[in-house]
Amino acid sequence: MLSNDTIKARLIDKFGEAVTNFAEPYGMLTFEAPKDMNLKVIQFLFDDPELRFRFLTDLQAVHYPHEKERELAVVYHLHNLTDNIRIRFKVFTGITNPDVFTATKIFEAANWMERETYDFYGVNFVGHPNLKRILNVDEMDYFPMRKEYPLEEQTRVDKDDEMFGR
Repeated sequence: MLSNDTIKARLIDKFGEAVTNFAEPYGMLTFEAPKDMNLKVIQFLFDDPELRFRFLTDLQAVHYPHEKERELAVVYHLHNLTDNIRIRFKVFTGITNPDVFTATKIFEAANWMERETYDFYGVNFVGHPNLKRILNVDEMDYFPMRKEYPLEEQTRVDKDDEMFGR
């Protein structure tokens, strides 16, 4: 039976110190690698006869505005259907040059997921066959899921902080 320890050992054997930050939140193996290695890691996880991560469950981004040169994380959730085990793989990129290689040649399902991630976070998936907005209007000149705006309108007068114990 495939275990998190086995997966971690195979990744370290193949990529050495390039794969880092191993953790197991809620039992799911999570790790990261440099963004220029994302396809090598994904292809290895897909092709390895023992690992067999051949299903892309999800792909999304997270914005960490206080992490310089690592503001955007692209997160891949991969599933080995044979052994019923999932892993989380992250790559980080700076917000000024948010280029990450597309995974559409390995997983066709990445096509729409990458378009949505581009649409909401501005990650530029290099090599994507049709990277354009999918849910927002084309005229939008910002990416709405980035944490660049205050949660509340700061000039509102109908919300008196004293009423809310602030």
